[in-house]
This record gives sequence, structure tokens and C-alpha cells, in this order.
Amino acid sequence: MNDAKLRLGVSACLLGNEVRYDGGHKRNPFLTDLLGPFVEWVPICPEVEAGFGTPREAMHLVQDGGEVRLLTVRTRRDVTSELERAVAARLRTMAGLDLDGYVLKKDSPSCGLFRVKLYGASGAGKRSGRGLFAAGLADAQPLLPLEEEGRLGDPRLRENFIERVFAYRRLRELAAGAIRAGALMRFHARHKLLLLAHSPAAYARLGRLAASARGRVARALVDEYGDGFMQALATPATRGRHVNVLQHMAGYFDAVDAASRRELAASIADYGRGLVPLVVPLTLVAHHARRHEVQYLLDQIYLQPHPKELMLRNHV
Repeated sequence: MNDAKLRLGVSACLLGNEVRYDGGHKRNPFLTDLLGPFVEWVPICPEVEAGFGTPREAMHLVQDGGEVRLLTVRTRRDVTSELERAVAARLRTMAGLDLDGYVLKKDSPSCGLFRVKLYGASGAGKRSGRGLFAAGLADAQPLLPLEEEGRLGDPRLRENFIERVFAYRRLRELAAGAIRAGALMRFHARHKLLLLAHSPAAYARLGRLAASARGRVARALVDEYGDGFMQALATPATRGRHVNVLQHMAGYFDAVDAASRRELAASIADYGRGLVPLVVPLTLVAHHARRHEVQYLLDQIYLQPHPKELMLRNHV
């Protein structure tokens, strides 16, 4: 992967921009302070782009028959068309922004990705909606890693999102030009254990797909591989699958002395029981791989799918 910073779209309020309906912001320290040094942010606020102004009357989504409408809360003014025009205009520019992922504001009627309140005729709200911009973005760029800032408080979901963002960058770099079969096979080989931690079925399926490539790879096959690759990573890795991968890696250490093998096995078992974070057995695996020059393992993205400075695997 090249050294250029990631380009991530973000709801502008999460960077501290005062664009919310009340004139305030929702600055997120993880995004600005920890992730920020690795990212070039592309802040967007669809409601401001729709001309609603700041501050503005609060709005919410309302189920009206088979349609979802955006209404102001106090005056009940329907502003759906204004936001839809702004969303359509913004979505036309999205492909040109060269984004690696996007972080959205939870609960927002424009940017909320999951469980946005959807109100009915009775006035009661159910958490079954999706913001109008978030819905359009998900439809327009189905492979783009998307996440809500609220869910980034969950260490497992946070690690999964950042892992997907870096993986998407690598995938786009692979697919940027004409691809030879060898390049696709090398890409798959480096990601084998990462895929195995997420989906053993996808690991096998994508392996067969990559092995079927010959010469200059057809764009349709590259797209099929990319779709399956990102879909597999969208399923968060489980503790049990991590244990399976760690044990698989430990099997490469034939030259390691018996005491060191017992130490590694105990570390993997402790992780499986939830006593230590993933970084503990991974550190031992990486140590033995370097010491004994096990190149297959050293080439695996699984050992470091994102910068260690983010410390994401210290918490899963």
C-alpha cells in the first residue's frame, strides 16, 4: 500500500464543524485525534448543502404511506425535495472524491446509517429508518466501507471498519489498471488469513476464483473478486475464527523449541478465553515468524492490517 493518507468522507459535525441544527457540533475524539493523522478528511453536511442554514429547525423522517418524507418537527414543513436534490447533486460528485470509506452521524435524518427514528401517523417513532443521504450513498457505492460514529465505540466494530478501509484502498490500487493473473494471485495470497478470520466460505470461494484467472484478467472477474472480498470483510471476525487462524499460523513453526510452542499455545488459549487481547498472541506469532524467517506468514496482511499506532487490536 502506498504511503498516501486515507481519504475518508465524514459528516462535517464529527470534525467539530458547527453545522448541526442547533448551531453546534458533535466532534468525535477518535476520529479527530487518533485516526486523524492517517486521514485526509472530506467533510460533508447534506443539510447545509440543501440550503437549510445553521441553526435550523429540527427535522425527522416520517412514514407517509409507502414513502419516507423529511418534515420539520415544529412546523411540519415537508423539505424532502430540497434534501433529495442536494443528495442527488452530491452523489454525482462522490466517485470523483476518491474515497476509501465514510463515517456518518448516527440518528441523523440525512446521515444516519442504522436504526434512524421513523415516525408514523400516531407520532410514535420506530428505529427502523435510514437517513436519506446515507441510503443514497450505500446504493451508489455498495463496496465503500460505511460506518456510524456511534458504533465506533464498540472495539470490534471499530477494528472491523478500519480494517475494511485499508483493505478497500489496497483493492482499489490493485484494480486501478490492467491486472495480470499473477498480481491477483499475489493479492489473494497476502489476504488469505485475513479472509479466513472473517469468512472461511469466502476464503475458499475467492481462492478458487483467483486460481481460475489466466493471463490478463477480465474486468468482470476482477469485479466479482472485489465484490466477494469486501462482502467477506464486512462480516466482523469472531474470536473463534481468530483462534483458528492463530492455530493455523502456529503450525508453521516446526523449528520452534517445545517451550516456545507451549507458550504460544497458552497465549492463543488465553485469547480464546477472553483473558488477553488479540495483540498478545499476534505479537508472539510475528516474533517467531521473523526469527525463523517464515516468509508466507510475514507476507500476511493479517499480521498488521492497519497501523499499529491505532492500537485497535489491543482492545479485541
